[in-house]
Amino acid sequence: MRERSLLIFMIVALGIALPAIVAVWRMDHLALHMAMNQYHGSFMDLVFPYITDLASGWLTAALALILLRKSWRAFLMVGLTSIISAVVVQLLKQLIFPQVVRPSAFLEGMPGLSLVAGVELHRYMSFPSGHTTAAFSLCIGLAVVIGRPWPAAILAVVAAILAYSRVYLSQHFTEDILAGALLGSLVGIGVYWALYRGKWAHNSGLDRSPFRRQNQ
Repeated sequence: MRERSLLIFMIVALGIALPAIVAVWRMDHLALHMAMNQYHGSFMDLVFPYITDLASGWLTAALALILLRKSWRAFLMVGLTSIISAVVVQLLKQLIFPQVVRPSAFLEGMPGLSLVAGVELHRYMSFPSGHTTAAFSLCIGLAVVIGRPWPAAILAVVAAILAYSRVYLSQHFTEDILAGALLGSLVGIGVYWALYRGKWAHNSGLDRSPFRRQNQ
């Protein structure tokens, strides 16, 4: 059931990402950002700065601790996925792509770009999107832990919305969030195989919780 949930998460996420993948392939990245920027509204300007903060890490930490009440395995599924993906994305940003600039560096080349008041725009280390990586890490981890198809599909949509918020706020280009989504998903799949299909799959100790007394 968990494997089916993971598959559904990936299918829904890929279905959402496919138009963006085609657009990145066919369009100049500034033109694509301007095209994505057309869909602005006062309500979204109000809520997206809060929505994007859901992928900043505090929510992941809180949910991982809550999952300790279920089992160490559930805790590790979300915790390891998030920690590993965060380390990898920071290594990529700091060591390999530190000079990749964000949309704020091209404001003169994108006249009429709609910006959200009060949002501080960053300039460097655009690739890949850390918030998007965190969003997909968290959501794919929850999809595995819950282990049901419909929640997995909903979580894929939630992850996509969190990713889109980064483009909406002009903190990232579309290619940045696609890379973050791929990275978070791949790490999640790897942790799933280690915990549920690999050498740790039959470790009964991982199915215990430190908050529950085990039957003797």
